[in-house]
Amino acid sequence: MSKKPFYLTTPIFYPSDKLHIGHAYCTSVADTIARYKRLMDYDVLFLTGSDEHGQKIERKAQENGVTPIAYVDKIVASFQQLWKKLNISNDDFIRTTQERHRKVVQNIFQKIYDQGDIYKSAYKGWYCTPCETFWLERQLVDGKCPDCGRPVEVLEEESYFFRMSKYQDRLLKFIEENPEFIQPVTRRNEMINFIKGGLEDLCVSRTTFDWGIPVPFDSKHIVYVWFDALVNYITAAGYLDDREKYKKFWPADLHLVGKEIVRFHSIIWPVILMALGEPLPKQVFGHGWLIVEGDKMSKSKGNVIDPVALIDEFGPDAIRYFLLREINLGLDGNFSRQALINRINADLANDLGNLLHRTLSMVGRFRDGVIPAPGEKAAVDEELEELCNKTVKNYQATMDKYDITTTLKDVWVLISRTNKYIDETSPWALVKQVDQASRLDTVLYNLAETLRTIAVLLSPVMPTTAEKIWQQLGMPDDLWTVRICDITTFGGLKAGIKVNKPQQIFPRIEEREESESAESSTSVQETPKIETLPEVSIDEFAKLDLRVAKVLAAEKVAKADKLLKLEVDLGGEVRTIVSGIAKHYKPEELVGQSVLMIVNLKPAKIRGIESRGMVLAASIDDKLAVVTVPDMPAGSKVK
Repeated sequence: MSKKPFYLTTPIFYPSDKLHIGHAYCTSVADTIARYKRLMDYDVLFLTGSDEHGQKIERKAQENGVTPIAYVDKIVASFQQLWKKLNISNDDFIRTTQERHRKVVQNIFQKIYDQGDIYKSAYKGWYCTPCETFWLERQLVDGKCPDCGRPVEVLEEESYFFRMSKYQDRLLKFIEENPEFIQPVTRRNEMINFIKGGLEDLCVSRTTFDWGIPVPFDSKHIVYVWFDALVNYITAAGYLDDREKYKKFWPADLHLVGKEIVRFHSIIWPVILMALGEPLPKQVFGHGWLIVEGDKMSKSKGNVIDPVALIDEFGPDAIRYFLLREINLGLDGNFSRQALINRINADLANDLGNLLHRTLSMVGRFRDGVIPAPGEKAAVDEELEELCNKTVKNYQATMDKYDITTTLKDVWVLISRTNKYIDETSPWALVKQVDQASRLDTVLYNLAETLRTIAVLLSPVMPTTAEKIWQQLGMPDDLWTVRICDITTFGGLKAGIKVNKPQQIFPRIEEREESESAESSTSVQETPKIETLPEVSIDEFAKLDLRVAKVLAAEKVAKADKLLKLEVDLGGEVRTIVSGIAKHYKPEELVGQSVLMIVNLKPAKIRGIESRGMVLAASIDDKLAVVTVPDMPAGSKVK
């Protein structure tokens, strides 16, 4: 039986300047989806590339004293190098300057012209060169481009127009009848409202510059850059040169694009396809923007993040994991260096890295490095097996919805539970008891089998890390030949495999101390007195048992706006706490966090839930922040 095809694309990126961390995010999402589909045994076509024509490129080249092609060649090479650093597994990289693409653009332009859907007229109106976008007077915001906020210029030239208005009702009907076509829902609603406002015929040629694809029947005109660029998706699918491939992969399953260009992909592109009589893509998904330290990235603000520097410092998988773990697809997400370091130290070094190191070390010391066959089984083993199987099942459900953030949260619940399993079973104690050899074999086998499963589940997001885990476990087969069906039932690992010596996969990041000179350069001001509660003795303070607790799960308490129910790990004991922080934290923001709590507070019934402890938080006015200690293991005591 032939494999089911799956075709996904990123936008083709505009090489007017270097790529930034936002582009790395988009392409990492697409790569994760492509790798997941291969894991599910699909025949995947994953396309990315560069959109190289237009007035903006021509002007940039002139400013740099080079030809347009020389200008873009250098930048496109840096794109390809970045994708290599990020381990992007694209099957094709298209450039709109390639001959294969020029032929397709001219072919479909001629076809649409011949059927009367392109006509010559004169254009007079507003144009944003940085966005390569035409605007009506009523669409401008304070006389500027509504997308980028930069000045627009008046254009007046002979042009060819595409009869977009002819397809307005048909497009609107298609969108309304296919609710999954545009996602997320917010983008879909925006596009419906845009179309209902009336589609104007689109100017699809220019004469005032010549960096582009010539109109086939009128060489003094070049094809409008967006008409040119959007066609890339069928060029790469084999529209002209490989009809068998085209029949297999078109329509595309997913166009992943930034939210600012959803309009081009869900309005102009579908109308072009309608005019050609070709099927429309199955889904256009608009992801959000990456906010840096709470502010949108901008050259003028000096906060554009270079992904190459980050990869060189932290490694590709740490960057991929952070972006996909922190940012819910479709929403804006915040990037900060501190948050990145916290994720690396807590999730990657402490949780995942320690689990691998502890497991391999114990197999090495207790069983001469050979994974034993499982023996005597206890309830705690069955619990781990059940969670492992459940995680694999949930993984498929969330990844099918492209909910990568939830997927990673679920995998980390399994990682945390497995670390706890080590503490519960205490292999170091079992090895000292001759009659517990069978139990020890079971524990060590279960740890290795869970790590095998974790490696497979992480492989789409963190390919380098997954392969390192795979190799350290001594797996004889190639990780990239493994499919999801190989891990759906716990126990597929063959005993007798010899593991390798543990190697650190994520060293902890030691945060730099702030410069003392900066502190000494500030002026000394008198510190105002603050109101305090009555003093307590050290003996009274010692009565409080303050410990680090790791949040395993969190959910809102029904019919209570302020309350969250938390399940926390105290390093061997799981407790339920009800905390009044729901207005300040979403449940998913707390899962995986290591928080401070008072352990020996008398239990209290809150909304019918027994709460055994209190999470510590700081507050001022209407702000509140839970006290977190990301670098300390669960159960650590505050002294």
